[in-house]
Amino acid sequence: MAPRTAPRRPKIAVFGAGSVGCYLGGHLAAHADVTLIGRPAVLDALADGLTLSDGDRPPRVVPPGEFMVATGAAAAAGADYVLVTVKSAATAAAAEELARALGGRPTVVVSFQNGLHNPQVLRAALPRHTVLAGMVPYNVLQTAPGTFHRGTAGALTLADEPAAGALVTVLTASGLAARTAADIGAVQRAKLLVNLNNAINALSGLPLRDQLGQRAFRRCLALCQLEGLAAFRAAGLSVARLGPFPAPVTARLLGLPDQVFRRLAAASLRVDAQARSSMWEDLRRGRPTEIASLQGEIVALAAEHGLTAPANARLLELVREAERAAPGRARPWSGPGLLAEVRTVR
Repeated sequence: MAPRTAPRRPKIAVFGAGSVGCYLGGHLAAHADVTLIGRPAVLDALADGLTLSDGDRPPRVVPPGEFMVATGAAAAAGADYVLVTVKSAATAAAAEELARALGGRPTVVVSFQNGLHNPQVLRAALPRHTVLAGMVPYNVLQTAPGTFHRGTAGALTLADEPAAGALVTVLTASGLAARTAADIGAVQRAKLLVNLNNAINALSGLPLRDQLGQRAFRRCLALCQLEGLAAFRAAGLSVARLGPFPAPVTARLLGLPDQVFRRLAAASLRVDAQARSSMWEDLRRGRPTEIASLQGEIVALAAEHGLTAPANARLLELVREAERAAPGRARPWSGPGLLAEVRTVR
């Protein structure tokens, strides 16, 4: 009897390997040939490997020999899957680079990004390839060079298309909860509503758990989410249910007194003490934020349908001001102070 040959490991390139990309790629390295493509500042810190943590289990160390690193898109050539994890503002440039690198060999490209329009941008530049919309439910923070910590939970979600099945299998085998959704657009809109807290968290300067524990900050988020829900309704767009409550109910619960809120929403707020939004990290490191694809998206959609979104518009302005400050020197806002800012424009 001929010896059995081991099944071929899929080749996966992570394009834009920052915090989220390194966390996903580090897990996948046990079941796939992974190449992390990113900035030298991030990749240089991986010379001794990756450390992944999530608060539920002991940290996991991925030795440097289990993955490859590269700084150019050419390293994605020949990949079966390319996971795109760049910031939304960099999507068009990433798409052009990948179009040159991938050539004619069909590749499955997955947008694991915030915002609503990145898959369309990728499809326009990559017509020969299959582009899948995806959603990353959790926050990942680089807590030290080469160390990436997931502070919240959830399942990676991909569009329910034939090309997604094999990737979901690999993700699941790697210890990453993953699923498909028939209406990925509704899932992305639900995640956008959650991500409206990114700006609030960044401006507060607090860990997520501390910030969400304060009613004034939650009321800021509730105002933003209610404006987003109104814009989606005006556009005839549905919103998926990501947590234990439908999105409109969640927005109302946010305004409850702290003690009542904790009792009703404790199960849906499993946030560990280290978790912070990626926007907080961007401001701290002097990088551009994704505010245009978050609050900016709501403001634009509302205007398109004859509505206003003043709370989102004011937060957009405040984050732009913080971006202009020196790295790590942006003004930290208190909950009452920030709430007064977003309410005075109403």
